[in-house]
Amino acid sequence: MAQFIQTSKTSRVKPARLLPLDALRGAIIVLMALDHANYFIAQQHSPGEYWGGAFPVYTDAFAFLIRFVTHLAAPGFFFLMGAGMVLFADARTGYGWSKWQVVRHFLLRGLILIALQFVVINRIWEHSPGGWQVRVYVGVLFALGAAMMIGSLLVWLRPKILLIITVVLLIGTELLIPQASLWNEVQYSNLVGYLNPFLIRTGGTIEIWSNYPVLPWLELLTFGMFFGYTLLDDPENAYRRGMLVGFAFLMVFFALRYIDGFGNIRSRAGHSWIDYLNVVKYPPSITFTLVTTGINLILLGALASVRDNWRRYLTPLVVYGRVPLFFYVLHLILYAVLGWLLARNGTSLERMLPIWLLGLVVLYPLCLWFGRLKHAQSRNSALRFI
Repeated sequence: MAQFIQTSKTSRVKPARLLPLDALRGAIIVLMALDHANYFIAQQHSPGEYWGGAFPVYTDAFAFLIRFVTHLAAPGFFFLMGAGMVLFADARTGYGWSKWQVVRHFLLRGLILIALQFVVINRIWEHSPGGWQVRVYVGVLFALGAAMMIGSLLVWLRPKILLIITVVLLIGTELLIPQASLWNEVQYSNLVGYLNPFLIRTGGTIEIWSNYPVLPWLELLTFGMFFGYTLLDDPENAYRRGMLVGFAFLMVFFALRYIDGFGNIRSRAGHSWIDYLNVVKYPPSITFTLVTTGINLILLGALASVRDNWRRYLTPLVVYGRVPLFFYVLHLILYAVLGWLLARNGTSLERMLPIWLLGLVVLYPLCLWFGRLKHAQSRNSALRFI
């Protein structure tokens, strides 16, 4: 495997070979926008696939499929962030940055993400349809930021160590989740209970509610780092092997769902195809991680196999994928406003879809402009953090 200090000048991946990463990020950004359009406009969003409490039940296949495809977004962001951190560290050490400079960069970016969660994003969620009662919400930007800060130290480890950490986190964090029947018995008053929403367990009270404790999501970051090392060695082969691993993940997923034991956090509600695919996301069960990461790896391999003369059709996805944080903040504001203007009382999923597409059209020139502005800056520009 490539090592930063010894081979950073020779192993740097060409930008064209990173296009599949940007395209996949853009694809999951589009799906994330669909999820939030569902929330703000259709107002038919699932209450959440939690480890305990009421679990979503679907009688409409279309409604379930809209929710299922959007599951690819969160795990994809953590995986791609891990791969990106390895590639960034390799490139910057090649330009003469010290390890401390790279670590400091990741620490600062992580702090910015956490600050955005609590200062900006939570204010947007306060305008949710039907109101927002939670005083402190631990959302995806918090987990991404905290994972990046932890990852600033892990990024220097050997790939095999990163893979071991991934497996330990995958199994270990699930072992720490209580049985679903204990949902209403979990205490959040003592120090351990207070830290749980930030570290391990979803849920909480009106004072603090967590969907994204950092440790269960960290496994996707470390796996992304492992994949990043394979990209440094041989990008084409990495994409091909990643696709094969994706198919293997899906096979293990279906086996675990059939057995319906450990790896699911809670048992299937029934035996329909929807019940098989309706998995626990908060925190991510092993089956959730396998199915979403498996599909993302297959998509990544497919995007990497697109011929050069067809790659221009990936441009819209690449434009979105190169400014993920900019898109994230703007799209939440946009869909909240569109929901307030066009569907204050909600609407059907079919009528929501054109508004979702309208939002993507509105955001495209803004993302194109900001992407060009951002990449025209020097490597030390503050705009590089957005």
